[in-house]
Amino acid sequence: MLTALFKTMRPRQWTKNVFIFAALVFDKQLFNLDSFLRTLAGFVLFCLISSSVYIFNDLADVEADRQHPDKKNRPIAAGKLPVGAAWTAGIIIVLITFALAWLLAPGFEYVVVCYFLLNMAYTKWLKHIAILDVLIIAAGFVLRVHAGVTLIAVERFSPWLYVVMTLLSLFLGFGKRRAEMALLAHGAGSHRKVFDGYTLPLLDQYIMIVSGTTIVAYSLYTFNAPNVPDNHSMMLTIPFVVYAIFRYLYLIEVKHAGGTPEEILLSDRPFQISMFLWAFAVLAIFYFS
Repeated sequence: MLTALFKTMRPRQWTKNVFIFAALVFDKQLFNLDSFLRTLAGFVLFCLISSSVYIFNDLADVEADRQHPDKKNRPIAAGKLPVGAAWTAGIIIVLITFALAWLLAPGFEYVVVCYFLLNMAYTKWLKHIAILDVLIIAAGFVLRVHAGVTLIAVERFSPWLYVVMTLLSLFLGFGKRRAEMALLAHGAGSHRKVFDGYTLPLLDQYIMIVSGTTIVAYSLYTFNAPNVPDNHSMMLTIPFVVYAIFRYLYLIEVKHAGGTPEEILLSDRPFQISMFLWAFAVLAIFYFS
């Protein structure tokens, strides 16, 4: 049962919470031990609260998941994790996380509560409304970035990163919806009501818009943010971002992947290399140039 619970908590999804480190890295406080430990603690708590959301989401979707070609293998849908045990675990995780978040920082607590309530509304109602469902997903990523801001004494963190994060998460969200629709083909609407509000051509247009604006927004950040080097060396990181976006588009359009973006991050070697080179370049420019 513990193994089934851990799987329901979806540890692979915890990679999304790495965005809580954005404030730490881009405010040049990565080597500040106190700031690093506070952000690390926040990362752990965000992993817990997001895991509780996945538990409650699977409880709400258990019948629909049993009809899905992949989601039917989730522990609750497959009967490996009893519904009562899942409810108990989810509630305990939420209570522990709220208590520890308050001790870490009251501002962080507000973000965690907001994230949880927003996702509960998403699970109950908002995920059935086309466009709004992806906007809520994007809001979750922005809240992760803001959570990192509440944990440290920010000096020159650029609001441009909120813009980039919003556009990037919209890009990933619409890409995920497209991959899911392609997988389910003509029966998509019967598996998930929100798919009745989308078509593949419409999603392709959304993806084209947000992918282009993401590249533009990030490019503007690299030479317009207040804390980037005056020699514009951050612009050297733009090609890595462009490649990563194009690689993701290739995977969802040609390889029919992308239904779970975290799987791409954890399995696609070219994508991993581009992200590693981007991270290496950012650290070198911010901390060693």
